[in-house]
Amino acid sequence: MSYNTKNYTEQGGDVTHIGGSVIFDEGASFSGGLMEHQADSTAEDAAGLKEDFNALLAKLIAAGLMAEAETETETEPETETDPETETDPETEDDPGSGENSEAE
Repeated sequence: MSYNTKNYTEQGGDVTHIGGSVIFDEGASFSGGLMEHQADSTAEDAAGLKEDFNALLAKLIAAGLMAEAETETETEPETETDPETETDPETEDDPGSGENSEAE
């Protein structure tokens, strides 16, 4: 009969693998690997809140608690409009106008 442990330390002790849960009992402490403190947000608008949130993300990445983004910004692809299928904004909301209206 063999036994495979979920948690083990590699030879040399530099790397420990955790395959199960880590439970911190009362009085336990954790040292090292903590991220830099993030101050409470004092933002008064969405732009300020965005800055505070991005600062938090940067600190999580710097501490190694979150992976860096693969791309800096993601933009939606531009779509070309076909002039034949383009709708007229003035008649778009009026179901009784245009070519598709039913005759009474």
